[in-house]
Amino acid sequence: MAKRDFYEILGVAKTATEAELKSAFRKTAMSCHPDRHPGDKQAEARFKELNEAYQHLSDPQKRAAYDRFGHAAFEQGGGGAADGFGSMSDIFDDLFGDIMGRRNTRSPTGKERGADLRYNLEISLEEAFKGKNASIKLPTSVTCETCQGSGAKPGSKPTVCRTCAGQGRVRNQQGFFAIERTCPTCHGRGQTIDNPCERCAGAGRVMRERALSVNVPAGVEDGTRIRLSGEGEAGLRGGGPGDLYIFLSIKPHPFFQRDGADLYCRVPISMVQASLGGEFSVRTLDGGDAKVRVPEGSQSGRQLKLRAKGMPILRSRDIGDLYIQVVVETPQNLTRRQRELLLEFEAESSHKTHPESTGFLAKMKEFFEGLG
Repeated sequence: MAKRDFYEILGVAKTATEAELKSAFRKTAMSCHPDRHPGDKQAEARFKELNEAYQHLSDPQKRAAYDRFGHAAFEQGGGGAADGFGSMSDIFDDLFGDIMGRRNTRSPTGKERGADLRYNLEISLEEAFKGKNASIKLPTSVTCETCQGSGAKPGSKPTVCRTCAGQGRVRNQQGFFAIERTCPTCHGRGQTIDNPCERCAGAGRVMRERALSVNVPAGVEDGTRIRLSGEGEAGLRGGGPGDLYIFLSIKPHPFFQRDGADLYCRVPISMVQASLGGEFSVRTLDGGDAKVRVPEGSQSGRQLKLRAKGMPILRSRDIGDLYIQVVVETPQNLTRRQRELLLEFEAESSHKTHPESTGFLAKMKEFFEGLG
């Protein structure tokens, strides 16, 4: 069967740049990599085809030869996918290692450490105040119970790779130069599995939904990261697991705004209460009520502080403060009698009654008369 055109396989034009080739390979290879489709022969064949096309077109000399002679340039040992210049795993690790958390995680025994995982957990401000023991469900890879993570069928075990003698790499002598590359047989693992486990198809792990308990300490802030060691993705062929990172976000609160360990709250009060002074109660996050004393003559926007009524400080016994900002509410829908009383009050008021407004108007008048 005739081979498909390399450019067609990658879905790029013949004028594609190196960056466009790499982007096209990454986009397509992610969806059909064998690690994501264990035992799927079509996905494996598709990835091999992509790998071969990218290997040839990403090398300037090979690409030039292919553009001139087509597939004939690599026949008779001219440079196929296993011609000594790399393997599927090499290219996949180069392109996706950092993204998938797999770079430099392979050991000489063929075991690969599992990828780190992220979970976003949203909590309320009350839960951040008190702390919480949260239960989460996480779909992830776990060690295959049938083969105990070895990838080999029960009763058998992986064998040392005959091509590289378990080293994971082979050396080719070309004239005065020796080129070392990843073993094309075991893909750098040093072992091969002749009888793969039927349940995990030789991967040593299977997908499962896990239930975990996460201890959220009191005083956490928005964006806090909690690390659960060893609770990430299971490793390949018995490799160690990755870690799980819980990223916390705090829901907006209908009454309180947070700034570090301090809380802020706006409370409307009547004009009479602001003028004569008084008290009111506010509910705090600890579940109690705190009394707030309003000084006589308080202006709108004045802040009143309640000590140690804010948020607990993480890994500390200290507690922040609660700041109450009073907002003087202007009365509406007045009766005739109420209007008459207010007019009488206004007529009898002086600069001592409204020191701020009368002082401001006097200074403004003085300023403009000075300019004249």
